[in-house]
Amino acid sequence: MSGLALVFPGQGSQYVGMAKDFAAGSERARRMCADADRLLGVPLSTICFEGPEETLRRTEYTQPAIFLHSMIAAAHLPERSSAMVAGHSLGEYSALVHAGALAFEDGLRLVRLRGQLMQRAGEEHPGTMAAVIGLEPEAIRLLCAEASAHGVVQPANFNSPGQVVVSGSVEGVHAAMDLARSRGARMVKELVVSGAFHSPLMESARAELRRALDAVPMRDASIPVYANVSAAPVRDAGEIRTLLDLQITSPVRWEESVRAMAADGAAEFHEVGPGNVLQGLIRRTLPAAAVRGFDTFTDCTRTEA
Repeated sequence: MSGLALVFPGQGSQYVGMAKDFAAGSERARRMCADADRLLGVPLSTICFEGPEETLRRTEYTQPAIFLHSMIAAAHLPERSSAMVAGHSLGEYSALVHAGALAFEDGLRLVRLRGQLMQRAGEEHPGTMAAVIGLEPEAIRLLCAEASAHGVVQPANFNSPGQVVVSGSVEGVHAAMDLARSRGARMVKELVVSGAFHSPLMESARAELRRALDAVPMRDASIPVYANVSAAPVRDAGEIRTLLDLQITSPVRWEESVRAMAADGAAEFHEVGPGNVLQGLIRRTLPAAAVRGFDTFTDCTRTEA
């Protein structure tokens, strides 16, 4: 469909009960759940359906759970063709599967490994993240550079106009938070996370993930995938591998990605997977864009626009 962009959510969009209605209403969804449980050797679908929330919040389960829900929702979309795709952090793997660059099974194994490695890195190198509202991206970059005298800290997510997340060591992030407040940020809030995602503190996860990326079959994408690292479209399999390797320690340039998709013709954005986080970010970035979510079986089967 010309002008349609599909976007896939990342960590933080999970909830207990996710994908349960798909499994109740669709044999295909039940098969995908059974395949995921078998491939990973864990009761992933039960964790999605029933929790407990504490287990679902563990990064090693959160990431494959969101990926599975997103892939089930994508398989049930009333209109599966789109001009382009993107995903926020973890969601980039979902986007790549939808674009044909990765097989579902390989994507599932990769996000399970990615979650395990990121969780381990967070335990080995404790850190934190904080949302900063109301400052320009360049101001965030400058205050992170200044706060780096106290510890590791860098921008992690450029989410939407005036909303940036910073990530790093506890000391570095707290110093950046103090600077942001002193420079007029409207809100500064530390996030409840299990690690300093998209920061150098994830470097210990990178080498093992890179080996897994090198070993998995990767194809050229059938449609452009707007990469987190570059905020630009990519289709080449080799370039996709490189960007996924860089992604784990690099900022997510989501606002730029959304603007780039709009500049390349996207007039409508469909969020595919749990929650509505990306819909909110897109509306703040492009107030005139048509935005819709496909989280539930009902979302995918209703006929009205």
